Amino acid sequence: MNAAGGALSGQVAIVTGAGRGIGHAIAMALAREAATVVLAARTRQELAAAAAAIREGGGTALAIPTDVTQDAAVEAMVEQANAELGRVDILVTAAGAASFGPVVGTKPADWDAILAVNLRAVMACCRAVLPAMIRQHRGTIINIASVAARRPIPGAAVYTATKAGVVGFSRVLAEELRGDGVRVGVLVPGAVDTPLWDTIGNSPARSRMLRPEDVARAAVLMASLPPGASLEELTLMPAGGIL
Repeated sequence: MNAAGGALSGQVAIVTGAGRGIGHAIAMALAREAATVVLAARTRQELAAAAAAIREGGGTALAIPTDVTQDAAVEAMVEQANAELGRVDILVTAAGAASFGPVVGTKPADWDAILAVNLRAVMACCRAVLPAMIRQHRGTIINIASVAARRPIPGAAVYTATKAGVVGFSRVLAEELRGDGVRVGVLVPGAVDTPLWDTIGNSPARSRMLRPEDVARAAVLMASLPPGASLEELTLMPAGGIL
C-alpha cells in the first residue's frame, strides 16, 4: 500500500472520521500514496481495524481515538502527531453527522450535535494544525463539505447550514494563509453511499450514489498537486446528478 514512490511520500496526514465512510476511504488512499496517516475518530475498534489494514498493506498509520467536538482532545491529537511523527503536512476533516427533518419539527437544542461535529470541529481541527504548518511553511487542508451547501434540499436546513459554513470558513482561511505556504481546499461531494444513510429513512437509491473511494480519489488529487497550485474547491457529483 505504501509505495516508496507515492505522490505523498514523506508527508504526514491527519484524517478525522477515519474509522468509516469517506474518512476511511481517504485515509486508505493517502496511505497508498505513501503518506503516513494519523487516524482520528471516536470508535477505537474501527480505528484499530483501519490502522491494521494500512500496515498490512505496507503503510504507516498512527491511530489516535479522538472526539473532535472536544477542543482539548483535538489539541492533544495534533500534539501527539507532531511529537511522534515530527510534522503535519495534510489535514482532511471528514468527520460528520447528519439529521434530516423540517425546521418546524425541531428545537434549537436538536441542532447542537450537528453544528458541533460538522462546523465547529472543522474549525477547531484547522486551527490546531496551523502552528505546525505555518512553521514549516507548507501544508494542505481539505475540508469535506456537501452539495447541500449549494442546493436547497427540503429537510436538510441544519445540515446545509453547517456545510455552507464549512465552505465559507474554508474560503476565508485560504485567503488568510496564502502568504504562509498553507493551502486550503473544500471538497463538495453529492450523495455518497456511506453508513450515514443507515439510520435515515426514505434515502435515495444508494446504488446511484458516489462511492467513498470516488471522494478519496478527489482528495488525493487536491493533496498531491505541486506546491505552486491549489485546488480550492472541487464539486464531485454522481453521474446521474443530484439524487
